[in-house]
Amino acid sequence: MDHFDIRILQALQEDGRLTNQELASRVGLSASQCSRRRMKLEADGVITGYRAVIDPGSVGFELLVYIDVTLNTHNPDNSRHFTDLVNRIPQVREAAALTGEMDYRLKVLVNGLSDLSGIINERLLPDPSVQTVKSTIALKQLKTAPGIPLELL
Repeated sequence: MDHFDIRILQALQEDGRLTNQELASRVGLSASQCSRRRMKLEADGVITGYRAVIDPGSVGFELLVYIDVTLNTHNPDNSRHFTDLVNRIPQVREAAALTGEMDYRLKVLVNGLSDLSGIINERLLPDPSVQTVKSTIALKQLKTAPGIPLELL
């Protein structure tokens, strides 16, 4: 990957709707060169998709919640079971396995406290893979930076 590929990725990360001509103009390539590079980035799996960024509050998701989970036991079967559980809860938007005190951190979007209560009390806590759950409601997001920091490459 060279500096043209990185510039293509940066431009598409800022605006995935750019036409090939607009993209070529931004990165300083001909439209055909730019098109070939974009198709290669897609074929190589560097670009995995294009999507709209939607404001959660404008469609009814008023609360962003981080939920830390500790499992009952630490073995591959229990981890797979928990992963399956998380994948069945659509409000869970991100999930990460952690080092340290908690095993997992979930990023959850809900439309209110009753929705949050249902996820915690009806989905997570009754599950045999889960030992403890701690939730934290975000009061305000100070920074939301979608994508990856390509400017550091």
